[in-house]
Amino acid sequence: MTSKAVYTHGFHASVLRSHTWRTAENSAGYLLPHLTAGAAVLDIGCGPGTITADLAERVGSGRVTAADASEEVLAQARRTVADRGLANVDFAVADVHALDFPDGSFDVVHAHQVLQHVTDPVRALREMRRVCRPGGLVAARDSDYAAMTWYPQVPALDTWLDVTRAVSASNGGQPDAGRRLFSWALRAGFTEITPSASTWCFATPEDRAWWSGLWAERMTASAIARQAVADGRATEDDLRRIADGWQEWGAAEDGWFAVLNGEILCRA
Repeated sequence: MTSKAVYTHGFHASVLRSHTWRTAENSAGYLLPHLTAGAAVLDIGCGPGTITADLAERVGSGRVTAADASEEVLAQARRTVADRGLANVDFAVADVHALDFPDGSFDVVHAHQVLQHVTDPVRALREMRRVCRPGGLVAARDSDYAAMTWYPQVPALDTWLDVTRAVSASNGGQPDAGRRLFSWALRAGFTEITPSASTWCFATPEDRAWWSGLWAERMTASAIARQAVADGRATEDDLRRIADGWQEWGAAEDGWFAVLNGEILCRA
């Protein structure tokens, strides 16, 4: 099978709203203590560039290369970096399975929510190791859909989880990647690995409104919605019921949602 990466959710505005919320602090906290001024960093799957910009500020005189498979989303990353007034970021269209960089090009190679979307995560990690200098760090963080949990138990959200996981798997991805990162790193040949986990939690009224709203829209208007219908995994009525379920959860004053993320720091 040809290795590839299919971003199941696409780049609808509802998807990018969640991506632009991400910062180095809330999405790469496990990596930050290991960043040093002057470091060369590769940020794979940079998306709209909010984490990238934070990393660039952290490394100061170093440089960050923002890489993504989508030229469209790289354009947004360029705008994010420009708006922050940063001059130490480069941009590249890249495939994590075959990175167009020489061996040992970077001190840190980082991928956030990327390996769950690729057909060969072990090969991807080997490529990340190849472009990392000996003694450098390869860092990855991915969510684990099957481990997501919430309250109250709105039945439509169970359907949401089933549909989302099925569509992701049909694209060759692994929606439950978080629990597998350590195993994949071992298979990729790393011997010095620090596995960890962290969570995102959405429970305040503001967070519930934001999280439920973007998922309600995503399940009716984004790429995952179109594919779910095309593949026969859900009807448009099913998706509307899922969206209504998200709104029901978001309106619950005791609503709580947790996303478990697996993490790995690997010494190259």
